Amino acid sequence: MRKQTVSQKLARIPAARAAAVLSPPIAARKSYQVTSANGPRADDYYWLRDDTRKSKDVLEYLKVENAYTTAVLAPTHALQDELFKELVGRIKQDDTSVPVLRRGWWYYTRYETGREYPIYARRRRSMSAPEQVMLDGNALAAGKAFFQIGAWAVSPDGRLLAYAEDIVGRRQYTLRMKNLHTGTMLNDAVTNVEPNLIWANDNRTVLYVEKDPVTLLSVRVRKHVIGSDSSRDPLLYEEKDHSYYMRLARSKSEKYLFIVLRSTLQSEWRYADAGDSQLKFKTAIPREANHEYQLGHLGRNFILRTNWKAPNFRLVGAPIAKVADKKTWIDVIPARADAFLQAFEVFKGYVAVNERSGGLMKLRVKSWNAKRDFLIASSEPSYTTQLIPTPGIELAKVRYTYTSLTTPRTTYEYDMASGRKTVLKVEPVLGGFDSSNYRTDYLHATASDGCLVPISIAYRKEMKLDGTAPLYQYAYGSYGLSTDPAFIPNWVSLMDRGFVVAIAHVRGGQEMGRAWYEQGRLLNKKNTFTDFIAVTRHLVREKYAARDKVFAQGGSAGGLLMGAVANLAPKDYRGIVANVPFVDIVTTMLDESIPLTTNEFDEWGNPKDKTYYDYMLSYSPYDNVECRSYPAMLVTSGLWDSQVPYWEAAKWVAKLRARKTSPTPLLFKVNMEAGHGGKSGRFERLRETAIEYQFILNNLPPVRKN
Repeated sequence: MRKQTVSQKLARIPAARAAAVLSPPIAARKSYQVTSANGPRADDYYWLRDDTRKSKDVLEYLKVENAYTTAVLAPTHALQDELFKELVGRIKQDDTSVPVLRRGWWYYTRYETGREYPIYARRRRSMSAPEQVMLDGNALAAGKAFFQIGAWAVSPDGRLLAYAEDIVGRRQYTLRMKNLHTGTMLNDAVTNVEPNLIWANDNRTVLYVEKDPVTLLSVRVRKHVIGSDSSRDPLLYEEKDHSYYMRLARSKSEKYLFIVLRSTLQSEWRYADAGDSQLKFKTAIPREANHEYQLGHLGRNFILRTNWKAPNFRLVGAPIAKVADKKTWIDVIPARADAFLQAFEVFKGYVAVNERSGGLMKLRVKSWNAKRDFLIASSEPSYTTQLIPTPGIELAKVRYTYTSLTTPRTTYEYDMASGRKTVLKVEPVLGGFDSSNYRTDYLHATASDGCLVPISIAYRKEMKLDGTAPLYQYAYGSYGLSTDPAFIPNWVSLMDRGFVVAIAHVRGGQEMGRAWYEQGRLLNKKNTFTDFIAVTRHLVREKYAARDKVFAQGGSAGGLLMGAVANLAPKDYRGIVANVPFVDIVTTMLDESIPLTTNEFDEWGNPKDKTYYDYMLSYSPYDNVECRSYPAMLVTSGLWDSQVPYWEAAKWVAKLRARKTSPTPLLFKVNMEAGHGGKSGRFERLRETAIEYQFILNNLPPVRKN
């Protein structure tokens, strides 16, 4: 008789009984030394790393973990189904995006009822004209376990389509092309590219960014001419410094093509005339330490968002030919200590900017003649007003979205000349949702060093804030990425079950300006973790939540946060959900062959330097697992994750299993057919959310009977 694997044995046990009779998987310990300039470290679970994703031992272990998770969760299938139906029930399945007019065509994305993937379509001159389907994601995804269209771009004459598709989940896209007039696919294909494409004005040339096949870093810009051999695509630019990310952009004026280079603390833009047959790129402002900037184009000037002599950024104008000469810069929007300039959109008569002030994203409009300069107001205490790309530089109409934790995303078109505001779309939320039944507040918690940490919260209006409610708390807090209070339909399922939902705007983001980011990176990183804990304790102390009903969730770098708080304050949390968590920070940052490592030394520090090594080691979730009680934990990962390799989560879970002393559940779910973003279909993603929510609900303390 053929010997059965452990996963096959698990599969034969009735699921409802398995959770009670099975012990969790215990990974083998194999001695290994991680070497560094600061000495070796023992890592008994290093063997779980397999770059090829083909090791039988590793794959068997991951399958055992998945089988165990399936068995433990089997009794919750009814609740999972209930939650999944709720989540799907809020979606307008045949929804359509707000159309955007480009060169005489209205472009939009739509979904069809019951189908997983978007359809990309357009209509000529009017939305009443016949529809032309450019790409049907459902047809393209047929027979594939994973599918994603990462980017698409139409040639200036509207005849050809270039798009990037990923069928693995590792973010190594393939460039493909289609003739939109005939509907036929072209033979052109370029593999291992970024989802970032722009056309030159000749309607024959597409620029793309080539990735390093090992590190997956964006390293070269090439151009592909239709019908040519892609292996001979000419090189336009190569970046030798692997601390930089690279992308392509086209100016709103359509005049220039840009190569954008960005590291954590500095940037460099190169530009070429989109009509130049040679596409010779010039450097706008050479890179220099701690200088970040962005370019826009208007007439004879470049408009720059720059942090030169402006930590919170300012907007300046400068002649194109002299843009590198800072003496030519003229302030458009001067720097302010109390407002962080996030983004801008240039128009012939106006400029619109997103600014962060008071911790919230706001929208400011200013005319070039300085006669108008104002913020678009909101009546809610916590909200987000965000610019969205608005094609056309001649008009005076800007588009933006408004949302809060209780207000579905609403798209507006604002006439900057007349002040008239038009609602283009309110994101539909089905299932009986009524915004008036919920309340959002904006609070502050005092951190361990006295700093005030903003909190956005929401809950049902009729709920009594008497210290009995369960809490769902989320944060990210890295890379200067702010977590703005936006409506998340899925959270309604938690609020309707009595939860308070909260976003902790911890240091490491930029909600409170550049200093907020500086106080949450490198040798200040621990502020991110202690801020999160301070928010939890504040909400419990102020009776927004019960002490024994607090659940935390975070993903990627937010998963690092989850791992850190699990070690620092395990008694403060009933349960933790860590998605694709970055938890083995020292080992990863020592290995420059791993994607993203070299780009992120300015974020975390380079562990080859003992100062950073010791500091990172002091908070690394994997290295600080102890023999102690831990909260209930659900950890997820993707086998093909290129951002945070699956083995970080696998090693962390293995070490937790070996050392945790509490009987609380520890579940590890590995998506074997996806990467960092999880499953690719819109409904399949909701199944994963349903699993997370049932895990939380099933780990609430039992209701006390009088």
